Amino acid sequence: MADDGKMSSVVKASADDARSYWLDEGRAPGGYIREVDFVSNSRGVDPLFEGIKIVDCDTHFTEPKDLWTANAPAGLKDKMPRVERIDGADQWYVGDKHFGSIGGNVIAKDKNKLLGRLAFQNYDQIDPGSYEVAPRLAAMDAMGVWAQICFQNGGVTQAGSLVALNDEPLAISITQIFNDACADRMKASGGRINCMGTLPYWDKDIMNAEMRRIVDLGVKGIVLPDRPERLSEGYIGPDGQVSPFWEEVFDICNSTGMPLNFHLNASLDANSAIWDNLGFDQRLPIHALIHHMGCAATMSNFMVSGILDKYPNLKIGLIESGAGWVPFVLEALEHQLDEFRTAENRGLKMRPKEYFAKHFWVSFWFESYAPKHMLDEIGMDRLLFETDYPHPTSLYPGVQDKLVDVLGGYDYKTRKRILQDNAFELYNLEF
Repeated sequence: MADDGKMSSVVKASADDARSYWLDEGRAPGGYIREVDFVSNSRGVDPLFEGIKIVDCDTHFTEPKDLWTANAPAGLKDKMPRVERIDGADQWYVGDKHFGSIGGNVIAKDKNKLLGRLAFQNYDQIDPGSYEVAPRLAAMDAMGVWAQICFQNGGVTQAGSLVALNDEPLAISITQIFNDACADRMKASGGRINCMGTLPYWDKDIMNAEMRRIVDLGVKGIVLPDRPERLSEGYIGPDGQVSPFWEEVFDICNSTGMPLNFHLNASLDANSAIWDNLGFDQRLPIHALIHHMGCAATMSNFMVSGILDKYPNLKIGLIESGAGWVPFVLEALEHQLDEFRTAENRGLKMRPKEYFAKHFWVSFWFESYAPKHMLDEIGMDRLLFETDYPHPTSLYPGVQDKLVDVLGGYDYKTRKRILQDNAFELYNLEF
């Protein structure tokens, strides 16, 4: 049984969720331009990886400025999300409500890279590969990447802000147009660009209908909230059992093999751990580290909840997660669960290391130590590769050089497993 009378620690979703998406400070003029020798860094696939279809498992596809207005149903075009340029910065609006900036875009139209900021200010400044299919494919070819898994960039699909519109037909239409675009990009790219779907998390029946529609569209995965209590109901109800609100979503993913994705998890309040009076460039690196630990928290919640016993075929991608924390967290969980007799008390069927080996995948990009020296502990079949293009901290330029350094010491079978096979299995990709 769940503990009775426990107060929730979650901060409820609100109308400001999207407005605060991508801080104004992060796209202020300034920063440092790193000049990139694009030609020398655009050599395609290194000979070490010849014949491997490299899958980049964390990138972001910036929503085109006309995505919603060009695809609006009759009578809704004037209500749809639109971009307004304010003091040189492109920002999303729905009616009179501010939905934040266009997202993290640090790759310039001239292929140089912005450091010290989260993004350039507007579409005129950024690489068209951020928001158009053909230039994105060209960018992928230059990096030697065959396929990408893509997540949202702007904040238009933030569920709290959509609910605050107090216009459910509009909120549903915004969500559906986003998911339709995911399917359209996949088809237009020959299966190389795979954007993850989103759901109307605030209403069970509407959410389940859209979940079934996403499956029919052929979209390769969905993103779920790390703290669903912010929006509706938790994954676990007051009785300690799986909440009926989420049962159909889990049922569908369990039966179809569609993966759940938790992306650079925000379940932990990073601000609560960061000292006052630190500057922007001091706070943001710490934010990122805490969000990696948020992925560990979500993994741990699933492991102790019993969800993985009820749905034994669930596949869960912890994305932009990093990987070096995995051996320590699993070792710590095994010890702590033994000390508190969690498995015996709750009837859990597996140990944390067993749950991880069956249900979870993690991703690396900047890391060297973990993929070089901890692969046995993490699991060769649990590790994904990513670039985080076109976000700050993205592995750009020099993708192939990084892969040669990190994976060059392994045999071909291992390189293929990490760069291709794991992603194909998680996302059900097709050649």
